[in-house]
Amino acid sequence: MKFEIAPNVYWVGKIDWELRKFHGEEYSTHRGSSYNSYLVKDEKIALIDTVWMPFAKEFVGNLAKEVDLDAIDYVIANHAEMDHSGALPELMRHIPDTPVYCTANGVKSLKGHYHQNWNFQVVKTGDTLSLGNKELVFIEAMMLHWPDSMMSYLTGDAILFSNDAFGQHIASESMFNDLVVQSELFEEATKYYANILTPFSPLVAKKINEVMALNLPVNAICPSHGVIWRDNPLQIAQKYLQWAADYQENQITIIYDTMWDGTRMLAEHIAKGIKQKDDTVTVKLCNIARSDINDVVTEVFKSKAILVGSPTINRGILNAMAAFLEMITGLRFKNKKAAAFGCYGWSGESIKILTDHLTNAGFAVMNDGLKAMWQPSDEALTQALEFGEEFAGKV
Repeated sequence: MKFEIAPNVYWVGKIDWELRKFHGEEYSTHRGSSYNSYLVKDEKIALIDTVWMPFAKEFVGNLAKEVDLDAIDYVIANHAEMDHSGALPELMRHIPDTPVYCTANGVKSLKGHYHQNWNFQVVKTGDTLSLGNKELVFIEAMMLHWPDSMMSYLTGDAILFSNDAFGQHIASESMFNDLVVQSELFEEATKYYANILTPFSPLVAKKINEVMALNLPVNAICPSHGVIWRDNPLQIAQKYLQWAADYQENQITIIYDTMWDGTRMLAEHIAKGIKQKDDTVTVKLCNIARSDINDVVTEVFKSKAILVGSPTINRGILNAMAAFLEMITGLRFKNKKAAAFGCYGWSGESIKILTDHLTNAGFAVMNDGLKAMWQPSDEALTQALEFGEEFAGKV
């Protein structure tokens, strides 16, 4: 499959309809994804990125039907992660001397992955590569989201090949933003930002403002995953600026795990208390053991506050909650409040463990938490209701 983005600019990637997990088993992709590779034909021919390794032979075979591989003058490696560069070894086996343009960190990463000494050409921000009538302008985008990341801007057609910025995990035959269901598009774009780019928000804002200050026309933004932004393409850049600014909505999310329903009962009464205090706030409850962790992280991203609950087990917490807390610690959310709750039978350490994790993750912990011994009594459930009201009043 190939389609035209602009005259002599083509998408030549791979749509992966079956993908359900990404980054190993770390990220859920309910709607599949795509690995976007782009072919630019001018007096010179440039290939921008490749696809994931399982599709390498298919990719190179399809590419050879579109262009004589020996006619490719330049390979651009915007990012060395293997979902972008996985087909490079197969491609370079056919064209071993073709120069590969990337950042200095890109050279380190590509050599580390593939142990090949290809004809690397190191570029930095502002460097250009003439294709004839047009040229590629390179923009380093360090830590968006790897140290080697960069973007490439095509003059004339005013296309920004944005790499992992502005992407989404969506498989679609309609590979333009105006042709897909908008609610699904922005749901996946939000999830993508929340789970991948949140830790780098200050760098995101800085880089977008830096690029926009150049006042370059942008007719399309072509990310490495998902659909191409051609209808009002800068709308996604504006969204990123909003998301990078310690984003929150009027939402409180309650995340819990439970053994014998006691902690669930507390969660539901806390939710009821929040709504009694403020019926304008959106309250969402997520059993972390039965929910998709990346979807829950997205709800945390949207929230102004969260509550986390687990019973005590073996002087610790339940494992699904432990994994969730590890994930949000790495994501380093900012400007969000939190508290802990849970049931216990004997020793009751879970509240302190949860509270310590929330503090280490950067949340502003509002109180010492709520404990209930054994199955919550009517009195304990009333306390949970009041706990929710008090928490809502503070946030």
